[in-house]
Amino acid sequence: MYKILLVDDEKEIRYGLKNYFPWNQLGFEVIEECENGKEALKYLRDHSVDVVLTDIRMPVMDGIELAKQIQQMKQSIQVIFLSGYKDFYYAKEAIKCGVLDYIVKPGKFEEIQAVFTSLKEKMDTTVKEHDILIDSQSGQKNYTENIIHTIKTYTQKNYADITLEDLASILKMSPNYISTYFKEKTGYNFSTYLTEVRMKKAATLLTDYHYKTYEISSLVGYNNPKNFTRMFKKYHGMTPREYRNRNTLEVADLNEQ
Repeated sequence: MYKILLVDDEKEIRYGLKNYFPWNQLGFEVIEECENGKEALKYLRDHSVDVVLTDIRMPVMDGIELAKQIQQMKQSIQVIFLSGYKDFYYAKEAIKCGVLDYIVKPGKFEEIQAVFTSLKEKMDTTVKEHDILIDSQSGQKNYTENIIHTIKTYTQKNYADITLEDLASILKMSPNYISTYFKEKTGYNFSTYLTEVRMKKAATLLTDYHYKTYEISSLVGYNNPKNFTRMFKKYHGMTPREYRNRNTLEVADLNEQ
Protein backbone atom coordinates (compact mmCIF):
# COMPACT_ATOMS: atom_id res chain seq x y z
CA MET A 1 0.00 0.00 0.00
CA TYR A 2 1.23 3.49 -0.83
CA LYS A 3 0.91 5.92 2.07
CA ILE A 4 -1.08 9.17 1.83
CA LEU A 5 -0.79 12.23 4.06
CA LEU A 6 -4.07 14.17 3.87
CA VAL A 7 -3.86 17.94 4.51
CA ASP A 8 -6.97 20.13 4.74
CA ASP A 9 -8.16 22.73 7.24
CA GLU A 10 -11.77 21.49 6.96
CA LYS A 11 -12.31 18.63 9.39
CA GLU A 12 -15.37 17.36 7.51
CA ILE A 13 -13.41 17.11 4.25
CA ARG A 14 -10.62 15.17 5.93
CA TYR A 15 -13.07 12.81 7.60
CA GLY A 16 -15.01 12.18 4.42
CA LEU A 17 -11.97 11.53 2.24
CA LYS A 18 -10.31 9.33 4.82
CA ASN A 19 -13.31 7.20 5.72
CA TYR A 20 -15.60 7.09 2.70
CA PHE A 21 -13.27 6.74 -0.26
CA PRO A 22 -12.09 3.12 -0.97
CA TRP A 23 -8.36 3.88 -0.95
CA ASN A 24 -7.36 0.28 -0.27
CA GLN A 25 -8.98 -0.86 -3.53
CA LEU A 26 -6.60 1.44 -5.40
CA GLY A 27 -3.52 0.42 -3.42
CA PHE A 28 -3.38 3.42 -1.07
CA GLU A 29 -4.07 4.19 2.58
CA VAL A 30 -4.42 7.48 4.45
CA ILE A 31 -1.98 7.09 7.34
CA GLU A 32 -2.27 10.59 8.80
CA GLU A 33 -4.21 13.84 8.44
CA CYS A 34 -3.12 17.42 9.16
CA GLU A 35 -4.99 20.72 9.16
CA ASN A 36 -2.31 22.94 7.60
CA GLY A 37 1.02 22.88 5.78
CA LYS A 38 3.15 23.60 8.82
CA GLU A 39 1.67 20.63 10.67
CA ALA A 40 2.21 18.46 7.59
CA LEU A 41 5.89 19.43 7.30
CA LYS A 42 6.44 18.58 10.94
CA TYR A 43 4.97 15.14 10.32
CA LEU A 44 7.08 14.61 7.18
CA ARG A 45 10.31 15.27 9.06
CA ASP A 46 9.80 12.11 11.11
CA HIS A 47 7.66 9.92 8.86
CA SER A 48 7.82 8.53 5.35
CA VAL A 49 4.88 8.98 2.95
CA ASP A 50 4.41 8.44 -0.77
CA VAL A 51 1.69 11.00 -1.53
CA VAL A 52 0.56 14.31 -0.05
CA LEU A 53 -3.05 15.18 -0.93
CA THR A 54 -3.46 18.78 0.14
CA ASP A 55 -5.86 21.69 -0.04
CA ILE A 56 -4.45 24.95 -1.42
CA ARG A 57 -5.91 27.66 0.81
CA MET A 58 -5.23 26.93 4.48
CA PRO A 59 -4.24 29.03 7.51
CA VAL A 60 -0.68 29.08 8.89
CA MET A 61 0.83 27.56 5.71
CA ASP A 62 -1.03 27.05 2.43
CA GLY A 63 -0.72 24.18 -0.02
CA ILE A 64 1.52 26.02 -2.48
CA GLU A 65 4.12 26.79 0.18
CA LEU A 66 3.87 23.21 1.43
CA ALA A 67 4.52 21.90 -2.10
CA LYS A 68 7.55 24.21 -2.42
CA GLN A 69 8.96 22.95 0.88
CA ILE A 70 8.42 19.32 -0.16
CA GLN A 71 10.16 19.98 -3.48
CA GLN A 72 13.18 21.34 -1.60
CA MET A 73 13.32 18.19 0.51
CA LYS A 74 14.39 16.26 -2.63
CA GLN A 75 12.30 13.25 -1.64
CA SER A 76 10.15 11.21 -4.01
CA ILE A 77 6.85 12.42 -2.59
CA GLN A 78 4.03 12.97 -5.06
CA VAL A 79 1.88 16.04 -4.35
CA ILE A 80 -1.73 16.42 -5.52
CA PHE A 81 -3.78 19.55 -4.91
CA LEU A 82 -7.39 19.35 -3.78
CA SER A 83 -9.11 22.72 -3.91
CA GLY A 84 -12.27 24.59 -4.81
CA TYR A 85 -10.25 27.23 -6.62
CA LYS A 86 -10.07 26.71 -10.39
CA ASP A 87 -8.10 29.91 -10.97
CA PHE A 88 -5.30 29.53 -13.54
CA TYR A 89 -2.83 31.05 -11.07
CA TYR A 90 -3.09 28.07 -8.76
CA ALA A 91 -2.65 25.54 -11.56
CA LYS A 92 0.42 27.40 -12.78
CA GLU A 93 1.93 27.61 -9.32
CA ALA A 94 1.18 23.92 -8.81
CA ILE A 95 3.22 22.92 -11.86
CA LYS A 96 6.10 25.17 -10.78
CA CYS A 97 6.14 23.34 -7.44
CA GLY A 98 6.23 19.94 -9.10
CA VAL A 99 2.63 19.10 -8.21
CA LEU A 100 1.50 15.99 -10.08
CA ASP A 101 -2.21 16.74 -10.46
CA TYR A 102 -5.05 19.04 -9.42
CA ILE A 103 -8.50 17.90 -8.26
CA VAL A 104 -11.27 20.48 -8.01
CA LYS A 105 -13.55 20.34 -4.96
CA PRO A 106 -15.87 18.71 -4.44
CA GLY A 107 -13.79 15.88 -5.86
CA LYS A 108 -15.99 13.53 -7.83
CA PHE A 109 -15.49 9.83 -7.13
CA GLU A 110 -14.59 9.12 -10.76
CA GLU A 111 -12.06 11.95 -10.91
CA ILE A 112 -10.28 10.94 -7.72
CA GLN A 113 -10.29 7.31 -8.85
CA ALA A 114 -8.81 8.21 -12.24
CA VAL A 115 -6.07 10.40 -10.74
CA PHE A 116 -4.96 7.82 -8.18
CA THR A 117 -5.22 4.87 -10.57
CA SER A 118 -2.88 6.71 -12.92
CA LEU A 119 -0.61 7.64 -10.02
CA LYS A 120 -0.34 4.04 -8.85
CA GLU A 121 0.66 2.89 -12.33
CA LYS A 122 3.34 5.57 -12.43
CA MET A 123 4.64 4.70 -8.96
CA ASP A 124 4.63 0.96 -9.69
CA THR A 125 6.69 1.62 -12.81
CA THR A 126 9.16 3.74 -10.85
CA VAL A 127 9.55 0.98 -8.25
CA LYS A 128 10.17 -1.60 -10.97
CA GLU A 129 12.74 0.63 -12.67
CA HIS A 130 14.47 1.17 -9.34
CA ASP A 131 14.56 -2.58 -8.69
CA ILE A 132 16.04 -3.17 -12.12
CA LEU A 133 18.79 -0.68 -11.37
CA ILE A 134 19.51 -2.30 -8.01
CA ASP A 135 19.57 -5.81 -9.47
CA SER A 136 21.57 -4.96 -12.58
CA GLN A 137 25.28 -5.54 -12.86
CA SER A 138 27.52 -3.11 -11.07
CA GLY A 139 29.88 -0.86 -12.97
CA GLN A 140 29.41 1.41 -15.95
CA LYS A 141 26.08 -0.05 -17.14
CA ASN A 142 24.45 0.53 -13.76
CA TYR A 143 25.99 4.00 -13.53
CA THR A 144 24.76 4.99 -16.98
CA GLU A 145 21.22 3.75 -16.40
CA ASN A 146 21.11 5.58 -13.09
CA ILE A 147 22.22 8.87 -14.64
CA ILE A 148 19.78 8.67 -17.56
CA HIS A 149 16.95 7.62 -15.27
CA THR A 150 17.65 10.61 -12.99
CA ILE A 151 17.68 13.02 -15.94
CA LYS A 152 14.41 11.69 -17.34
CA THR A 153 12.63 11.53 -13.99
CA TYR A 154 13.63 15.08 -13.05
CA THR A 155 12.65 16.34 -16.51
CA GLN A 156 9.21 14.70 -16.35
CA LYS A 157 8.55 16.44 -13.03
CA ASN A 158 10.05 19.87 -13.80
CA TYR A 159 9.54 20.22 -17.56
CA ALA A 160 7.97 23.70 -17.32
CA ASP A 161 11.13 25.51 -16.26
CA ILE A 162 13.96 22.96 -16.26
CA THR A 163 17.48 23.92 -17.37
CA LEU A 164 20.67 21.96 -17.87
CA GLU A 165 22.08 24.00 -14.98
CA ASP A 166 19.44 22.44 -12.69
CA LEU A 167 20.55 18.96 -13.75
CA ALA A 168 24.19 19.94 -13.39
CA SER A 169 23.57 20.89 -9.77
CA ILE A 170 21.92 17.52 -9.07
CA LEU A 171 24.36 15.29 -10.97
CA LYS A 172 27.51 17.28 -10.16
CA MET A 173 28.39 17.47 -13.86
CA SER A 174 28.80 20.42 -16.19
CA PRO A 175 25.79 21.36 -18.35
CA ASN A 176 27.74 20.72 -21.56
CA TYR A 177 28.85 17.29 -20.37
CA ILE A 178 25.28 16.33 -19.44
CA SER A 179 24.08 17.35 -22.91
CA THR A 180 26.81 15.32 -24.62
CA TYR A 181 26.40 12.35 -22.28
CA PHE A 182 22.63 12.19 -22.78
CA LYS A 183 22.99 12.27 -26.57
CA GLU A 184 25.70 9.59 -26.50
CA LYS A 185 23.71 7.19 -24.29
CA THR A 186 20.20 7.71 -25.71
CA GLY A 187 20.82 8.63 -29.33
CA TYR A 188 18.89 11.90 -29.20
CA ASN A 189 19.41 15.40 -27.80
CA PHE A 190 18.20 16.42 -24.37
CA SER A 191 16.26 19.28 -25.98
CA THR A 192 14.43 16.72 -28.15
CA TYR A 193 13.48 14.70 -25.09
CA LEU A 194 12.31 17.82 -23.22
CA THR A 195 10.16 18.85 -26.18
CA GLU A 196 8.60 15.37 -26.28
CA VAL A 197 7.71 15.56 -22.57
CA ARG A 198 6.25 19.05 -22.97
CA MET A 199 4.22 18.18 -26.07
CA LYS A 200 2.72 15.07 -24.45
CA LYS A 201 1.74 17.10 -21.39
CA ALA A 202 0.29 19.84 -23.60
CA ALA A 203 -1.84 17.27 -25.42
CA THR A 204 -3.18 16.06 -22.07
CA LEU A 205 -3.97 19.59 -20.92
CA LEU A 206 -5.82 20.33 -24.17
CA THR A 207 -8.44 17.75 -23.18
CA ASP A 208 -9.27 19.94 -20.17
CA TYR A 209 -11.44 22.77 -21.47
CA HIS A 210 -10.79 24.93 -18.41
CA TYR A 211 -7.48 25.91 -20.01
CA LYS A 212 -7.03 28.29 -22.92
CA THR A 213 -4.25 27.57 -25.42
CA TYR A 214 -2.06 30.44 -24.25
CA GLU A 215 -2.40 29.22 -20.66
CA ILE A 216 -1.25 25.72 -21.67
CA SER A 217 1.64 27.30 -23.54
CA SER A 218 2.84 28.90 -20.30
CA LEU A 219 2.20 25.79 -18.22
CA VAL A 220 4.50 23.65 -20.37
CA GLY A 221 7.30 26.19 -20.53
CA TYR A 222 6.63 28.40 -23.57
CA ASN A 223 6.31 32.12 -22.86
CA ASN A 224 5.53 32.81 -26.52
CA PRO A 225 2.26 31.12 -27.61
CA LYS A 226 3.31 31.31 -31.27
CA ASN A 227 6.44 29.29 -30.56
CA PHE A 228 4.33 26.80 -28.65
CA THR A 229 1.85 26.44 -31.52
CA ARG A 230 4.65 25.99 -34.04
CA MET A 231 6.34 23.31 -31.93
CA PHE A 232 3.04 21.53 -31.19
CA LYS A 233 2.20 21.35 -34.89
CA LYS A 234 5.67 20.06 -35.70
CA TYR A 235 5.35 17.31 -33.07
CA HIS A 236 1.67 16.32 -33.42
CA GLY A 237 1.09 17.27 -37.07
CA MET A 238 -1.69 19.73 -36.20
CA THR A 239 -2.20 22.94 -34.24
CA PRO A 240 -3.41 22.90 -30.62
CA ARG A 241 -6.82 24.17 -31.77
CA GLU A 242 -7.08 21.37 -34.37
CA TYR A 243 -6.03 18.81 -31.77
CA ARG A 244 -8.66 20.03 -29.31
CA ASN A 245 -11.37 20.07 -31.99
CA ARG A 246 -10.49 16.55 -33.07
CA ASN A 247 -10.65 15.34 -29.48
CA THR A 248 -14.09 16.97 -29.12
CA LEU A 249 -15.35 15.19 -32.22
CA GLU A 250 -13.96 11.84 -31.03
CA VAL A 251 -15.72 12.22 -27.67
CA ALA A 252 -18.95 13.16 -29.43
CA ASP A 253 -18.69 10.09 -31.68
CA LEU A 254 -18.17 7.84 -28.68
CA ASN A 255 -21.21 9.31 -26.94
CA GLU A 256 -23.36 8.63 -30.00
CA GLN A 257 -22.32 4.98 -30.16
